[in-house]
Amino acid sequence: MKIISKNRLQTAPIKCIGGGFMRKTNLLFAFVFVFGAVLSASAAKTDNLTFKPQFVFKDRNGKTVSAPIVDEYQKKKLVYPTAKVDPRVNPKLMRAATIAQERAHAHSKSRCWHYVKEALMASGIIDERPKTALAKQAADELVRTYGFKKLPIRDPFAAPLGSVLVYNARGAAGHVEIRTKDGFVSDFRSKTPSKRPLIGVYAKG
Repeated sequence: MKIISKNRLQTAPIKCIGGGFMRKTNLLFAFVFVFGAVLSASAAKTDNLTFKPQFVFKDRNGKTVSAPIVDEYQKKKLVYPTAKVDPRVNPKLMRAATIAQERAHAHSKSRCWHYVKEALMASGIIDERPKTALAKQAADELVRTYGFKKLPIRDPFAAPLGSVLVYNARGAAGHVEIRTKDGFVSDFRSKTPSKRPLIGVYAKG
């Protein structure tokens, strides 16, 4: 009986110590789990942040400053003004613009005045083919022979629909084109006018 009692006294402390050890182990595992979850959330948050590279330089006062490096840009579609209809311009010139646009190519064939002549004749705005060879000579001939008038316009985009634009060129033939609703046309179609010096904008009533 004494031996049994002695064994019971020895077992109780062991169970108590074992239970405390298990509770501490569980607490440790719980702490590690929570700490790991916090680290994961922090890493995920960091990944969602976008850090832009910085360009560091010194300004004229010797102060070190930085600016973000832009490696992307937003593409914006250029919108050019459309031609307006001037009631004082002969409707046959608008017809000439349509004819020229239907016959034009995607790229220049170096025959701008030839194609504009053909369009003007086909529309009926002139009754005979112009005789000048160079495009820059079209201005004088249209005024002198065919009753065109020079309009007080210097901006090609402001030219009314159907008007004829004549450009100069030093040592070259120059250029001539007709204003269309959304661009300019000669032997080719273009959204923008010629970069040559503008002699003038011409139309007929």
